[in-house]
Amino acid sequence: MSIFGKVKNTIGLLKSIDLDALAKLSQKVDLSQVMSAVGNLDDRQLKGLMKMLNSQAKKGQHKLPPIDGDFYNLAQKLSPEERELQMKMRNFMEDEVKPIANRYWNRAEFPHEIIPKFAELNMAGIAYKGYGCPNQSFLMEGILAMELARVDVSISTFFGVHSGLAMGSIYLCGSEEQKEYWLPKMQKFEKIGAFGLTEPEVGSGAAGGLGTTCKKDGDAWVLNGQKKWIGNATFSDITIIWARDLDSGQVKGFIVRKENPGFKAEKMEDKMALRTVQNALITLTDCRVPESDRLQNANSFKDTAKVLQMTRASVAWQAVGCARGAYEAALKYTKKREQFGRPIASFQLIQNHLVEMVSNLTAMQTLCFRLSEMQDGGSLTDEHASLAKVFCSMRTRDVVSRAREVMGGNGILLEYDVARFVADAEAIYSYEGTKEINSLIVGRAITGYSAFVS
Repeated sequence: MSIFGKVKNTIGLLKSIDLDALAKLSQKVDLSQVMSAVGNLDDRQLKGLMKMLNSQAKKGQHKLPPIDGDFYNLAQKLSPEERELQMKMRNFMEDEVKPIANRYWNRAEFPHEIIPKFAELNMAGIAYKGYGCPNQSFLMEGILAMELARVDVSISTFFGVHSGLAMGSIYLCGSEEQKEYWLPKMQKFEKIGAFGLTEPEVGSGAAGGLGTTCKKDGDAWVLNGQKKWIGNATFSDITIIWARDLDSGQVKGFIVRKENPGFKAEKMEDKMALRTVQNALITLTDCRVPESDRLQNANSFKDTAKVLQMTRASVAWQAVGCARGAYEAALKYTKKREQFGRPIASFQLIQNHLVEMVSNLTAMQTLCFRLSEMQDGGSLTDEHASLAKVFCSMRTRDVVSRAREVMGGNGILLEYDVARFVADAEAIYSYEGTKEINSLIVGRAITGYSAFVS
């Protein structure tokens, strides 16, 4: 090659070299030694070196799939309007709740400032017809429960107690006058509701007899007893109280206002799960409730059970949300966390955990989707709702456990969110019917034999 050709090639080479990068490299290695070593390589060795360098340059730069727990794309089955509502709730939870979730959970306090923002969403009583409610499907109610729990199970519980259990009790068991007075106010979050069924000594055995009693006295009812684990009750305007009539022995429901004489709600402390939820121990001491505040269509535990059946599907969806939030947080972490020079998401054992998680999550989602379709079609039964609650609460435990495992020691830190999902999954496992009670409901349906203790 002529001198002119060599100069031309050198100028072209200099134009293609990043001199700043070359200067940084010279601080790490002896460039003359590198050039000498590379110059001594034969063609085969040079090809191998270039292949290795190209492989290293591409590592982590290829387009990674999005982090999305909807593996079977069930969202595609939603109408455009339903999809819009889903994303509206997701954006609200991501923007308003996620930044404060860990702080309030850790302090066991409730972020009251989000209540007016909830009102702006116009989603309370989502599946109810009339009374200012949106009149959407039960499927939409389930999707929203999932979106809420995907970010914060505590806030999902607050919403479910208010919109599902409290509003649902009035919607199913109230008189027309009671519905017209309370439901529009509750739909706008002008009045907050709670639901009081569980007692210190009566949980799963509520159908067998409540310790809280009621007795007619003139134009009022006198209530005595205690309720425990009552979410929202420390600040709710009304609490639906279920009590056993001393005269008839039947269960009746009451709208008990916070200002009613003889009503006392004390915050329960030192919980390991749902710490943002303000659970209360309620004490009713000769608490007088006017006849006008008795739920006029609640005359036995069968009426209470209607409310529980309607909301149990949402709890199954809530379990899906908890699992989805944990899975997505863990997947995101494994893509960013590196060990031995590689993202841990590229390791076989980590991928095995992730596949187990998304398998459980996908099974839960498809089960709940069908469950809500049955609810919308009017064919939902107790055993259908109970099976979903049993399966989803169990599988959620497995998903959050694996999410914590792939994150190693960081899995127990609140800043990575999974620790909160691990703890909150324990509450989902127990409330709205334990695994054992719901299993017996399903067992009775498939065998024809009741195994309940009589």
